[in-house]
Amino acid sequence: MSESRSDATPRPAWEQPGRFERAAAGRTGQDGVVPPGWPHGVRPPGAPDWERTAVAWLYDLCPPGYRRHDVLRRHPPLLARMARQHVEAALQAARHGYGTARADLRDVDAHTVEAVMRMYEYEGSKTAALEREVRLVEEALQGKRWNPRL
Repeated sequence: MSESRSDATPRPAWEQPGRFERAAAGRTGQDGVVPPGWPHGVRPPGAPDWERTAVAWLYDLCPPGYRRHDVLRRHPPLLARMARQHVEAALQAARHGYGTARADLRDVDAHTVEAVMRMYEYEGSKTAALEREVRLVEEALQGKRWNPRL
């Protein structure tokens, strides 16, 4: 029997797509405003050198070989896409590892398996938050801006 989530149970922010969409149709957001979950070390959209900080942060998430390709430096939204796909793959791998760990590690002592499960939970949570950060930067590089929330 699978466990289902009740509609009354609040979902984590990274599982709420569209939560920070533009406030009203026809209104645009403001430069310098970022939604919750914006990555530390990346300046807000519209701030001086914000794209430079975004590109540096995105390159740090990608395999080192990506730095050799000038097309990614010339087109930051493409770099963001590649970084998002890389992080999504890591998250998918963590979810798969969590789902198969007990069966795959049946010959390992229970204490070690529980430690591995906790590690998957911790790293999976961090990777899910990172995926949201990358998605926000990708949206900003595509021109999206947010409005301040009171």
